[in-house]
Amino acid sequence: MENSIIPQKYLSLIATDAAKAHLASPALTIAEEGELRIAYAPFDHITPNARLVIVGITPGAAQATASLTASRAAIVAGADVTDALARAKSHASFSGPMRTNLVAMLDAIGVAEYFYLSSSEQLFEAGSDQVHFTSALRYPVFRQGKNYNGTPNMLKTPMLRQMIDTYLAEEARQLPEALWLPLGPKAEEALKHLVQRGVLMEERVLAGMPHPSGANAERVAVFLGRKSPQAASRQTNGAALCAAFKRLEKQISKLKGGAL
Repeated sequence: MENSIIPQKYLSLIATDAAKAHLASPALTIAEEGELRIAYAPFDHITPNARLVIVGITPGAAQATASLTASRAAIVAGADVTDALARAKSHASFSGPMRTNLVAMLDAIGVAEYFYLSSSEQLFEAGSDQVHFTSALRYPVFRQGKNYNGTPNMLKTPMLRQMIDTYLAEEARQLPEALWLPLGPKAEEALKHLVQRGVLMEERVLAGMPHPSGANAERVAVFLGRKSPQAASRQTNGAALCAAFKRLEKQISKLKGGAL
């Protein structure tokens, strides 16, 4: 696998050969191993002033295709590489119930106060450069042609682990003062791996927060104290969510006090 942070040959292909610049094209294949394929899509841009980093597993096919389309349009319009990469990633924003849930949880554990904001909603305002969206596996990964969902384990699969050690680690080095929010246990595992390597500080990883998806409403409600753990369904581990809330609240409080 290539170690360059911005693979120029793929960007040149996107700019000059529309026929080959689609996600399934062999020309955009970065690496393959068994059932797994890594494709290039322009998710290289790192928001330099970000105060919050939101980490998913890997870009899905729809997101990657949109990124390819946006980057090609930017390059054709005359944008330089840096601008094209920034524009390609600009669509990666939260909206609707997902953002409402995320803001409520961040505010509840004290993130807004930590950033001297009235609400974490201000991090997501139009034109803001305070949130960086990324993935444990920066480029889209597919298993048997379908979106990778965490199986096989990314840390036990050399090709995928190398992506974490190369690209995600590079982002961690560039954003050492940001708070890092993993979306789900798979992304959390990747960040813990970087903590163990000494690339990322453990106190800056907001581990244990439920995914803000609208489909996850009950877990969010229990985390926020809007629903008692006893009233939650059997699929929701209320005790673990309450413990996570207390731990994160204490973590942010220590960061605010400069104890960490």
